[in-house]
Amino acid sequence: MTLFHVGFIPFTIWDMLDVLLVGTLYFQLLRLVRGTRASAMIMGLVLLLLISFLVRILNLSIMSVIFQNFATIWVIALIIIFHPELRRFLIQLGQTNIFRHLFNISEAAPIEEIVNAAEELSRRQYGGLFVIIREVGLKMITETGITIDASVKAPLLVSLFFPRTPLHDGAVIIERNRIVAAKCTLPISSNPHYETVLGTRHRAALGMSEESDAVTVIISEETGRISLALAGEFIAVADGVQLQEYLTVLLTGDGELIPTAQVQQA
Repeated sequence: MTLFHVGFIPFTIWDMLDVLLVGTLYFQLLRLVRGTRASAMIMGLVLLLLISFLVRILNLSIMSVIFQNFATIWVIALIIIFHPELRRFLIQLGQTNIFRHLFNISEAAPIEEIVNAAEELSRRQYGGLFVIIREVGLKMITETGITIDASVKAPLLVSLFFPRTPLHDGAVIIERNRIVAAKCTLPISSNPHYETVLGTRHRAALGMSEESDAVTVIISEETGRISLALAGEFIAVADGVQLQEYLTVLLTGDGELIPTAQVQQA
């Protein structure tokens, strides 16, 4: 189907799709290398291409031979020079929503990092509240906090709940392998059974579990105890090993969840 003509050349819908795909590819590549050493390398390659073009126009025979010989190894040279950037580009391409849905690729939260952070907060008796998104999105909740958008790492999670930091009060939202936001406000549960025996952090975790399928990890500031809030109920966690077992079951579906006890007080 011809859309219009450029001179005597017809421009079809497939030509438009071709241009859009090439433009998108170049945009992603430029965004990937922006601010890195690769951006300077690309400028150097562009300069070499311009010199090669001028050499051909001016018909400089010796320089032409040099550039022709160099062109035969360009592909290998580019792969070697831009290996980290190409690897990162392919990873990002594979992590796009289109490919995730097409190949049913799921990216679970890094359980070990969450467990290590919970253990460290428990040891220091810093209050902590991690909300791990599963199927139900929590955009309304994340908008109440401060956007982080960082990889889930235990030291970062611990630092976010350091008592003297501005972001320690509230919940951290985790989606897949990213810390989405911090200092988020959660809905407080109105369950009368827990109203008098639990603090605000625990009731907020309970309220979150009542309104979504998220898994919430709570670390008590008073006792250092770790617990989970799930589907309107609390589950006591004995230690990091048990927390890892529970999170593995809840986030990957591998195994069976057998709660040992419920939390009665913070």
